[in-house]
Amino acid sequence: MKTKWIKKGDKVLIISGNDKGKVGEVMAKKGERILVQGVNVRKKHMKSRDQNSKSQIVDMELPIHISNVALCNAEGKKLKLFVKLDEEGDKTLVSFVDGKESIYRKLKKPVRK
Repeated sequence: MKTKWIKKGDKVLIISGNDKGKVGEVMAKKGERILVQGVNVRKKHMKSRDQNSKSQIVDMELPIHISNVALCNAEGKKLKLFVKLDEEGDKTLVSFVDGKESIYRKLKKPVRK
């Protein structure tokens, strides 16, 4: 699986679960679970804590497993990414769209001695 390249701010396509087919932006990542905007929305009943506030029902997004998503482009098509070294020796994520190579993102610079 190429899910280790997913990070905050990426667009992802949900490939399984109740929200299959939805596209959203990654808001947070913690371990193997990610929080995607507008996906896996649940209702939480909030109790009033003091006399001035009212009890209410709040919509909140819950995290989903990273294996249920795939990176996608702006149109919502799934991407297959490869790691490629450029001329300076830096790692870049590359995708092939219609036979053309396009750079998706640069990765962290490797430690050089």
